[in-house]
This record gives sequence, C-alpha cells and structure tokens, in this order.
Amino acid sequence: MSYTKTVQVLHLGGTTAGYQMPQPYDKSKLTLVMINSFTTSSDLYRSQHENNTLISAMNLLAIEPLGHGQTRTKSENFTYWDTAIMNLQVMEALDVKKAFVLGTSQGGWITVRMALLAPEKVRRLFGLYLRFLLKEAQIEGIIPLGTSLDYESERTRSLGCWDGPSLLTGTIDAWTSKTPTPDFEPDDHFCNFLIDVGFGKDCDKSVRDFWVKTIKSNYQGDDGRRRARMAAINLRERDGLLGRLFDVRCPVMWLHGTDDAVYSVANAEQEIKLFVNSPSASLVTVENGQHFLSASHPQDVDKALIEFVEKWHK
Repeated sequence: MSYTKTVQVLHLGGTTAGYQMPQPYDKSKLTLVMINSFTTSSDLYRSQHENNTLISAMNLLAIEPLGHGQTRTKSENFTYWDTAIMNLQVMEALDVKKAFVLGTSQGGWITVRMALLAPEKVRRLFGLYLRFLLKEAQIEGIIPLGTSLDYESERTRSLGCWDGPSLLTGTIDAWTSKTPTPDFEPDDHFCNFLIDVGFGKDCDKSVRDFWVKTIKSNYQGDDGRRRARMAAINLRERDGLLGRLFDVRCPVMWLHGTDDAVYSVANAEQEIKLFVNSPSASLVTVENGQHFLSASHPQDVDKALIEFVEKWHK
C-alpha cells in the first residue's frame, strides 16, 4: 500500500514534491533519502519501507523525481539537476539537515548531483548563499544502484550497456503531440518493457500486475503524457558526469547486479575509479541482481546499506 504525501518547495517557480516516509521523522536517527528509477514511483522501495531493521536504524525518505509519481511542477521542462535541487529543498522542508542518498538507475546519477550541490566544503565556503538556496542540506554519502554516470555514449554501449537513444526515441515520438491527449496512458508494451528490463522477465506476476497498474495510473491524460515525455527525454539526452566525479568528496558505495539488463558491471568497474577524492569508493556486485536491485535483491542491498551508513555516519 502506498503512503505518498506531498510537500511544497520553491524550485521552478513552485513544485509539489511527492514522497514517502514510513515512520515519523526522528532527529536522533540518521536519514536515508531514496530516489526511484525512470517512470516508477517511491513504491519501488516497498521492501525497504517494510524492513523493520532499516526502519529502526534510520529515517527512510523516498522522494519522487520531477515527472514521476505525485511530483508536479509548473514548468513543463526540467532536468535531473532540477530534481537534485528539489530533493535538497524537500530535505529542508522536512527539517532533514543531512542524509545519505540511495538512487536506482536515474536515481543513481541524481545522487551524484545532490552530492555535488550540497557538500560540507561548499556549505562552509558559501554559507550565506546556500542558506538562502539550500540552507543546511548536506549529503553524507551516496549509494548508486544499477546506474551509469556517463551520458548515453558509445563508450558505455561498447561495454555492454543498452542503446538508450534507439530504444527511447520511438516512445518519445509517440508521446509528442501538438494537440491535447485526454485519453493518454502508457500502453502495455511500454509497461512490460520497463518491467522486463527493471525487475527481470521472470519476475512474479504480482510484481508485473502492480507496476502495469501503477505506471498507467501515474501517467493519465495530457498532463501524464507531458510528464512521461519529459522524463524520457531526460533519460535519452542527459549530460554525463564523468568529469565532475573528481569533485565528489563523500563516501560512495555502488551496488550493481550481475544480471542488470541496462547498465553493465564492466561500465561500473570503470566509472567507480573516477571518484578519486571520495574517502571511499567501492563497487559491490550482487549475483543475479536485476537493474532494480533493491527490489530484486532487497536483503543484499539492505545489509550492505546498513554497514555503509553505520561506518560513515557522523
């Protein structure tokens, strides 16, 4: 069952951000922010929300990116940088001063953007400016899952990653319209494609049924089409982060499934080496893990997550 709430933030002229927090915020605990993958919602982290060990150890805050779930904004155009800023403002609005950030697929490169925008060093140097823009938000560490930090490049494809532009362009074209589309919803082909590459073709029928229903309900009508289209454009045309990884100063634990159908372990092995100024940057592979790793292998993810945050929380 979904328990999504919303909170108002200032970015992009006013944004309503969707989020889930399974328990009331407890300032005595560390906080984990979680960011879902393309056209899913905060329900991607249902397993984590139901894990009593996690809930007792930390605050769980799943934020839905722009274009996803219950998040709405006045601007039809937005980028992953906008979501990173929005997420930091959500933290402020909920009085979360610092957090670790976990993100799946697109959520992975959003975690890096958040770390770049809200490091302790920058907060000290530009305190007055950031107090206005981002107040006291600080990222303690990041946990990317099943991601790539490059753009959709030939380099990543040569390492076994998917051909995102080719796979997404037809969908983007189909979702582009000069006239309103009040009857729009994503078709079964799109929903099942996303489920196949994310959860695995052999995922349980209950998982498939839930996500077909959820994806369709989240993207209804002309507004739903516009949000889905922009989410897909962002995925196809995002900027790469490889040159910026030098500037990430927090610990990094990258979790990647060996059966990830979108981004390869070989690519992760190259990119993790670029976090040269992080106090720790490790790649943990999960045997038989799918692209949506926290859903396919929640026990492996949760165990590694607890060890990581307990080690690095200050």
